[in-house]
Amino acid sequence: MKDDHMRNAQLKPGYNVQIGVDSEYIVAVDIFQDRNDVWTLVPFLKQMKEKLGFNYPSVTADSGYESEEGYSYLREEGQQPYIKPQTYEKWKKRSFKQDISKRENMGYDQESDTYICHAGKELRVIYLKKQRSKSGYESEVTVYECEDCTGCPYKEKCTKAKGNKRLYVSKSFLEKREESYQNIQSEKGIKYRMNRSIQVEGAFGVLKNDYGFERFLLRGKKKVKLEILLLSMGYNLNKLHRKIQNERTGRYLFDLKASA
Repeated sequence: MKDDHMRNAQLKPGYNVQIGVDSEYIVAVDIFQDRNDVWTLVPFLKQMKEKLGFNYPSVTADSGYESEEGYSYLREEGQQPYIKPQTYEKWKKRSFKQDISKRENMGYDQESDTYICHAGKELRVIYLKKQRSKSGYESEVTVYECEDCTGCPYKEKCTKAKGNKRLYVSKSFLEKREESYQNIQSEKGIKYRMNRSIQVEGAFGVLKNDYGFERFLLRGKKKVKLEILLLSMGYNLNKLHRKIQNERTGRYLFDLKASA
């Protein structure tokens, strides 16, 4: 999707194809016109529930699907989130850990609900604001402001604001993100994430590379969805055949490799 057929760095038109995979089989497919995966998660899960008639106990997805709306939906449906935070890779970098402007690198006093900046000054709550996503989901953001940034020797590294530094924090989102983060850190979470990479990315890899399916032959959302459904059915039949041949029909997840 990053180049058109002329290879001149122009984006080519297309649909955002989403698949759900269970035990190496494609169990759900949908087509979206959203470029960003984050807006596809909730409608995709709703469509899965409607078509399958049940909810899976957990959902594993990459960081591109993370949102407060997604977390809230999963909690309402009683599904455990195994979603990698969007900042997961950044958290590991030394540059991030040394960035004094980041909320994660500030002290926090839960009792007074204040953050403490690198200079030892407090960022206090000044107001709450509501914001609504394009899907209509409403969230609450707490706005913190430093007591006084005047003459601070760290201001240039801390904020680009002319006045005092401000933080915009969704407490609900952070609480739900922490739950998901703890889930993916567990042994089960590591296994689920490894299988997501193998089974979901692997399915796309087979469709594109092994089957040579790089572009849709039909036009229109309904016809494109029919095309990917037929392709997925063929994929599942081939997968079942290979599993029977390899005596793997009772296997649902790949095991983690034992550490040496």
